[in-house]
Amino acid sequence: MAVQDRYIPRLITSAIQEALSDTPVVCLLGPRQSGKTTLVQHQFPDRPYTSMDSKNSYFLGSTDPEGFIKRYPSQVTIDEVQRVPELLTAIKLSVDQNRKPGRFLLTGSANLLLLPYVTESLAGRMEIIQLHPLSEAEKSQAPGQFVYDLVNRKLNSPFECDKKPSADLAVVKRLLTGGYPEVLTRSLKHARQWHKHYINNIIVRDVHSVTTQRNTYQLRRLLELCALRSGSLLNINALANSLGIHRNTVEQNISLLEHLFLIRRFPAWHSNKAKRLIKSPKLHIVDSGLAGMLSELALDDWYENREYMGHILESFVVQQIVAQAGWTEPGLRFWHYRDKDQVEVDIVVTHGRKTWGIEVKSSTTLGKQDGSGLGRLADKCGKDFQQGIVLYNGSSIVPLGDKRMLAVPLSELWMR
Repeated sequence: MAVQDRYIPRLITSAIQEALSDTPVVCLLGPRQSGKTTLVQHQFPDRPYTSMDSKNSYFLGSTDPEGFIKRYPSQVTIDEVQRVPELLTAIKLSVDQNRKPGRFLLTGSANLLLLPYVTESLAGRMEIIQLHPLSEAEKSQAPGQFVYDLVNRKLNSPFECDKKPSADLAVVKRLLTGGYPEVLTRSLKHARQWHKHYINNIIVRDVHSVTTQRNTYQLRRLLELCALRSGSLLNINALANSLGIHRNTVEQNISLLEHLFLIRRFPAWHSNKAKRLIKSPKLHIVDSGLAGMLSELALDDWYENREYMGHILESFVVQQIVAQAGWTEPGLRFWHYRDKDQVEVDIVVTHGRKTWGIEVKSSTTLGKQDGSGLGRLADKCGKDFQQGIVLYNGSSIVPLGDKRMLAVPLSELWMR
């Protein structure tokens, strides 16, 4: 990723290279402006490149998709492919005739997996890889191994991580900046202006590539409400009542915002797999910088609106964990836990039956109740429970009584 002419290596690159070595079609999906174009051009400069953002390429690809694909018999990188979905059928026909690995490297700013015509066209022929906005580990040019160390029992106690905790304002600045490369060299004030323009462009432009939705004002209001409720249970009826629209419309628009990588839903974990399907998911804004802009948060809110900032911090940590899993442990699944007693675990990580729990705290010290949700989760999992982590703004990895429970500094997300 280029920031002021400095390329920040993306840790997902090795996964892309591996996929190109054995799969005919590799599709790199992620939000617009997350760095897809920079990555593919920097890492694969010898591949022919075309973008559907180009008027000429868009015209040729949409009017004669098969002819357009035949222009690239060996290999090609096609950027923003979701703008011309007709190309996917043409790519399928081409791959059926020649299954040589690495022929097509696609990028998309909408989640093609959620679009039915992709499932029909390229099932079994394409590998999907997701590129997130820059993680804090990538910004720090760290290995990004926290998730790997968690699931491989490499988080140890006691261990002094930093000489002192991260300053509160340093942490909240990370939250309000977010991970889009364009904002990294800007002040928070100018970053906020960029975030506003970004949302406006997405809603005006990219929405129409995946839906016939025309009420962009309604969609913007829903996104603002989602930001205010990031880190909370998703309540479709409450959103519908607040907006004065039908719940079916809210459900459709929530799915649309997911398509565009603006929000994510964390399903509920339950020891009974059938019950997972009926319990409420949690809602998270993908990028904490966008959440801060949409909620009109400022640095002082870290002190004056601590409860809500805690929800944004949770969404921020969720994004770091999910992004790291992409290049270290792609088989992991993610959930949240909440029981009838309102006991919660912010992030539940599973691999098969193995289960880990992560709670997120903004404080620099720990109280007696911190980690209580992890204990409840451990009881539910029995022998399948692997480890519980409380992420806090402290300086050391310390035990929490149960040998399976540790408190770990937030800074390990971008230092390890």
